Amino acid sequence: MFPTVIKLLPFIEAIGIIAFCVSGFISAQQRKFDAIGVFIIGFVTAFGGGTLRDILLDRRPFYWVQHQNYVIAIFVCSLIAGTIMDFMHRVLPRRAMLIADAMGLGLFTITSTALALDAGMPVFVASMLGVIGAAFGGVIRDILCGDTPLLLTDSRPYASCAFAGAWVYIILQKIEMNDIFSLIISSGLIVVLRLASIRFKWKVPASF
Repeated sequence: MFPTVIKLLPFIEAIGIIAFCVSGFISAQQRKFDAIGVFIIGFVTAFGGGTLRDILLDRRPFYWVQHQNYVIAIFVCSLIAGTIMDFMHRVLPRRAMLIADAMGLGLFTITSTALALDAGMPVFVASMLGVIGAAFGGVIRDILCGDTPLLLTDSRPYASCAFAGAWVYIILQKIEMNDIFSLIISSGLIVVLRLASIRFKWKVPASF
């Protein structure tokens, strides 16, 4: 039902893995972790959400088991993470980091939603699995770093952007829009919503 998105999965998830891995490296470096700590935090940030998604969908082998080159690359980069981070901070502005993270959020949300729909999940469950696949690597990262997950404490929309994008993708699939256009529109919406929430300081209303 979703052949184009599934075929593009390795390319799409590679972008998301890089974006989330960098955010994991930044968190680990801020806490002065050693190389092994940097590797663990980078790994769980990049693969944690996707692994949880695969467990819930009963997909085997896990994505990082199938593509161990990513794991090896993260391990090698963790050994020189300090140099990499210094270089990135000099070459790339903070805005570029935010854009990369937003792209990871958008792409992981849509691929996870597509995989859930392809597995026959109900649409609401598929949308939630989209959010889990995109956001829960960061939750695991924060827990391992000894912090309350940012997803639960940051009032700026994050998971809600992913949730909205997942539903746009589901609706576009229901009306049988072209797979590529569905992917671009829904993931693009997530990126725009996330960056707009940062730029305009949008807040999610408190429940009480």
